[in-house]
Amino acid sequence: MSRLNFLLLLIVVICALSVVNATNRQRELFISLGRAQMQERQLQQDLAQLQYQQSAQSKTSRVESVATSELKMQPVTAGRTQYLTVAGASSTAADDALSGPVSTGSGASASGTLGASATTGTLAPSSGSASNPAASAATSSFASNVARAPGTAASGASK
Repeated sequence: MSRLNFLLLLIVVICALSVVNATNRQRELFISLGRAQMQERQLQQDLAQLQYQQSAQSKTSRVESVATSELKMQPVTAGRTQYLTVAGASSTAADDALSGPVSTGSGASASGTLGASATTGTLAPSSGSASNPAASAATSSFASNVARAPGTAASGASK
């Protein structure tokens, strides 16, 4: 009988240690859950603050003030816009109607400036470097592909 009692006592001790181990593990997991929930609340607050800052930074008035003060850009006006006709490869009347005049921004030529239609209210750089022929060609190409005169359609435009 002594062996049976010893075996039962050993089983009870093992079960008691198992219960203590499970309780300790449950306590550690509960603490970890609390930390994760606290971190989630902090991240939610950070997200709300960042969304507020993003909305404040993206307001039109702020974008315009940064563009004019830091980037030295000026609003496009009708008096500063020069319209040029684009010489196309074909000379059909339909192609000529679609290729309408192009706005090149301020200045006497398309080199060194980016243009936009005066009716769009967009900003254009106030001065550009005409010393780089590659930049001038790229700028001229950009202006002819992007900015069209009011009331004309760009060739190949999709609806």
